[in-house]
Amino acid sequence: MATKLFLALLAICRLIIAVGLTLDPSELLRLGVDESLRLSFEPEDIKEASIDFGGLKRAEPLAIFRPNSAHDVARLVRVVYESSHGFTVSARGHGHSINGQAMTKDGVVIEMSNGEGGNFETIVSEKLMYVDVWGGELWIDVLRSTLEYGLAPKSWTDYLYLSVGGTLSNAGISGQAFNHGPQINNVFQLDVVTGKGELLTCSEDEHSELYHAVLGGLGQFGIITRARIALEPAPQRVRWIRVLYSNFSAFTKDQEYLISLQTNKKFDYVEGFVIVDEGLINNWRSSFFSPSNPVKISSIIKDNGGRGALYCLEITKNYDHTNAHSIDEVMIYNSK
Repeated sequence: MATKLFLALLAICRLIIAVGLTLDPSELLRLGVDESLRLSFEPEDIKEASIDFGGLKRAEPLAIFRPNSAHDVARLVRVVYESSHGFTVSARGHGHSINGQAMTKDGVVIEMSNGEGGNFETIVSEKLMYVDVWGGELWIDVLRSTLEYGLAPKSWTDYLYLSVGGTLSNAGISGQAFNHGPQINNVFQLDVVTGKGELLTCSEDEHSELYHAVLGGLGQFGIITRARIALEPAPQRVRWIRVLYSNFSAFTKDQEYLISLQTNKKFDYVEGFVIVDEGLINNWRSSFFSPSNPVKISSIIKDNGGRGALYCLEITKNYDHTNAHSIDEVMIYNSK
């Protein structure tokens, strides 16, 4: 099928060159791509795919593609690869790239997070402690699926409304990274569509070069269509503490100490960040403070010489009903 489409597209291109016909690029794309592939040329869809979270760049694609399966992605990439027109393809998750990485000018944007009607089943293995998920699945939905089995991925990002393929194409770093590494360190296996339109399964033992290139590869080595993610038992309860610092050296010293603990009482999550005076009320991190806290924090910043910044350590300790009585003792022990 792909060969026939390629020959048809090549004939059209030769006709254009030979007789000087003009043809809109989107029409050329329509003629070269199988009708069963779900392409959209609607202005609203084009506009949405032309911007991302960073807002720094803009690039208008010719079309938007909404796949029903990994094979759809492979077919589209293969047709584009075999065409002589020079179309480009870019995979887009939830649109949270910050420098236009999910855009492509005059090409095709694949909407990986659009799962309506698609064959994107999430499979949880309790015995082998993993979950198989579609590359466009959001982490929040992965968590909802695994929690039904009392399990959860080992490593997260802070914000869970991101796609699996998107974070695995970067690194996926959060407060668990000092324990488990980033998300790319907790992947057993991947299905990847290469730039030639091949759909390959890769792991440490199978197509390992592709496996390591795609994980953290910024989307330059293939499109992740499935990921097998490592799981662990989900905690029943979590003790959550935030500590504010005005001294940067004290802040970093304590953070390094907390992540260096090797006892079984060590924390499960350690992360540090900066709090600035501007936008405290509306900052998404500030939503975790009580309504009176932003005012108090602003006051502390002013008392700190008006330098406009504080530092915060966010730490958690997982526990359950069997050791709930001793959690305070553990927290005090770790904080010494």
